[in-house]
Amino acid sequence: MEEPRNRVVQVNRFGGPDGLEVVEAPLPSAGRGEVRVRVLASSVVYTDVVIRRHLYPQTMHLRPPFVLGYDVVGEVDQLGEGVSGFQLGERVADMTVVGSNAAYRTLRADEVTRMPAGVDAAEAATLILSWTTAYQLLHRTARVQPVQRVLVHGAAGAVGQALLTLGRMAGLELWGTARGEHAALVRELGGTPIDYQREDFTRVLPGGFDVIFDGIGEGGGRRSLAALKPGGQLCAYGYTAGVQAQRRMLAILVSMARLYLWGWLPGGKRVRFYSINAMRARHPAWFREDLERLFELLASRAIQPRVAERISFDEVAEAHRRLEAGGLEGKLVLCPDLPPRRDRTPPQREPDSTSL
Repeated sequence: MEEPRNRVVQVNRFGGPDGLEVVEAPLPSAGRGEVRVRVLASSVVYTDVVIRRHLYPQTMHLRPPFVLGYDVVGEVDQLGEGVSGFQLGERVADMTVVGSNAAYRTLRADEVTRMPAGVDAAEAATLILSWTTAYQLLHRTARVQPVQRVLVHGAAGAVGQALLTLGRMAGLELWGTARGEHAALVRELGGTPIDYQREDFTRVLPGGFDVIFDGIGEGGGRRSLAALKPGGQLCAYGYTAGVQAQRRMLAILVSMARLYLWGWLPGGKRVRFYSINAMRARHPAWFREDLERLFELLASRAIQPRVAERISFDEVAEAHRRLEAGGLEGKLVLCPDLPPRRDRTPPQREPDSTSL
């Protein structure tokens, strides 16, 4: 039997997408307490862009070359020493931060989450970072209550879509900032759209919002704080605006530190900063519980995450360019088994009965 081959998406230098390369890599072996998986799906996310630009705090210690890939859905194909309770061929998922844009990789057996049978691997991959972030923001950080009035910044993005969907399920009254062309999507997901290019969200709701979720961080969150009602809370979880503006890491960290230091503000307004990695480190059981819950919702089709496109290794650099350009309404997912675009058989068109 032919030995399987491994390919990976490697960062050769920090900066633009041209610093990415798909290379052949040694096939990993499962060590003690590990499983090796054949990767079925691994998202290509905006956080990968941040990591590639050397602007992500959790990966600042890394130096090229290293492999990208924040999440993974895979099929167990090798068990390490001391591992029990898993079957070869069983599907599992994990959040890895780096290393999963690959054909094969190893995972700690005590950290993976099992997937229900019949769940689509690419759809499952979209839940690991973005939807778990949204679920924990709502239920672990903000601890939202029905009928609260909530504003979601970046509502057409991956986390924004998840916040709207899960927020609607939690009985919230929702608004979402997005480009004008995404207004229909925001409405479809249960929110009232706010065109941030034409409307001032601080004036939309007299009295202010109960909760604002801000993954953009424009202006250090000051305008979001102004839009809160007395006693409201701002949940900050990112700094997309700083990355898009090509700000340096120090300036971004100073802006984040300011939010930490504010803590409690006049009028009882509160600032909470969320990091999925910090939350998982403090409460590892929560991550698995929350992801399992999301997988259950996916299996029952209570949620239907959008996959913008399933891509091959050869399309990853272009996927990064598309992420930087913005405007996507779904997640790009690397599927290692997918052949290059040029080798795919185009779908057969059904004959037009009117021409027969």
